[in-house]
Amino acid sequence: MKKFLLILCAIAFVTSVSQARPKETKMSGWVSDEKCGAKDIDNADCAKKCAEGGSKLVFVSEKDKSVINVDNQDALKGHEGHHVSVVGKLDNGTLHVDKVAMLKQSGDAK
Repeated sequence: MKKFLLILCAIAFVTSVSQARPKETKMSGWVSDEKCGAKDIDNADCAKKCAEGGSKLVFVSEKDKSVINVDNQDALKGHEGHHVSVVGKLDNGTLHVDKVAMLKQSGDAK
């Protein structure tokens, strides 16, 4: 009986740990820097200049203009000021970007 309870507890523990992992999410928004945040989201020159000066890149959600920190900065390099779609994992308010894809800018021809 003790062995059965021990196995049952082990299964419950493994199940709870596996459910605690962050789930993959897809979001649209802009790549900005932590100084500008949502204020100047489509200014690529400003974001690049700030990033070169040591400011971290962030993701600004299209949905609510919330600013989300990104733990793997290299994934966003070259997309400063761009409107993008990202796929990644959101964990405790920090995004780990797995994929980045450019979206059409508002002034682009259709």
